[in-house]
Amino acid sequence: MADITVVGSGPNGLTAAAVLARAGLDVHVVEGRDTIGGGTRTSELTLSGHLHDVCSAVHPLGVVSPAFAELGLTDHGVSWLHPEIPAAHPLDGRPAVLMHRDLDATAAGLGDDGAAYRRILAPLVESLPALLDITLRPVLPFPAHPLLAARFGRYGALSAAALVSRFDDDPARALFAGMAAHSIARLDAPMTSAVGLVLMAVGYHAGWPIVEGGSQRIADALAAIVSAAGGTIETGRWVRSRSDIATPAAMLDLVPGAVTEIVGDTATTRLMRRWKHGPGSFKVDWVLDGPIPWADARVAGAGTVHVGGTFEEIAFAESAVVDARHPERPFVLLSQPSRVDPSRAPDGHEIVWGYCHVPSGSDVDMTEAIERQVERFAPGFRDRIIARHSMTAVDYEAYNPNNVGGDIAGGATTFLQTLLRPRPALNPYRVTEDIYMCSAATPPGAGTHGMCGHNAAHTYLDLLR
Repeated sequence: MADITVVGSGPNGLTAAAVLARAGLDVHVVEGRDTIGGGTRTSELTLSGHLHDVCSAVHPLGVVSPAFAELGLTDHGVSWLHPEIPAAHPLDGRPAVLMHRDLDATAAGLGDDGAAYRRILAPLVESLPALLDITLRPVLPFPAHPLLAARFGRYGALSAAALVSRFDDDPARALFAGMAAHSIARLDAPMTSAVGLVLMAVGYHAGWPIVEGGSQRIADALAAIVSAAGGTIETGRWVRSRSDIATPAAMLDLVPGAVTEIVGDTATTRLMRRWKHGPGSFKVDWVLDGPIPWADARVAGAGTVHVGGTFEEIAFAESAVVDARHPERPFVLLSQPSRVDPSRAPDGHEIVWGYCHVPSGSDVDMTEAIERQVERFAPGFRDRIIARHSMTAVDYEAYNPNNVGGDIAGGATTFLQTLLRPRPALNPYRVTEDIYMCSAATPPGAGTHGMCGHNAAHTYLDLLR
């Protein structure tokens, strides 16, 4: 019998397993699907030899993750590839806004708003390690680096709509809208600025890289670390109840609903029943016969492209989604991995994917709406498509039960759920004396960084000592 079972082989589950195994525990990982990886799987979704990241693809938080650094992922096959431009934001009838690796270069492209933009971002970029120590760990009992936390909170607690009121022209407003919309929330909601600020600060400090060969390399590296430390991994078996776990303790890389199903009715699980899931996602993967013909050719050098136009357009689209409507002009997050990683596609082809937010549980096909948005800023885009693969929000939940209703973030980005996930508690990872939780529903939340698993594993080890 092993010492502890880790349920779920996403980046958080595998990170927890790696930390625990390296600490000397006998660890057994159980994965319901036949392949490991969770949100970091890579698959030939379209044509043979064409590698698509099924969920996460761009890893700004991965490259700065203390968990991944501690485990040494780069020593186990993970190679970070940096595009020329981390992110771009096309606009109608004017040059695209570019987020360069350099803050000053970005600010220079924002005209009269450049000084205000730099004034907000520079202190965060300069103190990024301390900022990550604040944002990648639980808030309670008190935040690390309280002075920096207060400085960050001055802007981060604002809604994106409130923060962009400091800018006068569309480029700066649109650039921040695209960043804040990663929160998958209304842009007039509190704390939507925090998401955009962290993503930008990380970009200027360490870039927005992809992984050579696909995000599956992250899962494979973590699995290799687990195995090297004596842990075991079992696939193709679902854990539905406590009786399916043979070990004295368990670490669950699962959302609150699934944790409650396994643990049963307790004071803790009753609190977690209040957990709310956010909107879903609809994604299209394409194979193209050449690069996207962006109207602004500089956008071709970007790893990530935010497609949605002005702040007002993006805010309208995201509000529609939260109100359970499908926007005609959705905000599209688009990735161009083969621009920097030719191994993803043979024969000079290009791998591209784009996704938009949709109401929870949606089965509506948004392919046409997404392609229309891309074509708007890249006339001739559709003529280059030679294969496509689409996934609805319903498909995402079927693919990974943690994506309830297609929610890829592990829960709605509300004010309380952002601060006190998955419930108000000094130890948010402990469910019962012998069962812990390490999914994206725990601090610090969504993203391929492994910090939920890292924090949960170290919490468990601290209590063992």
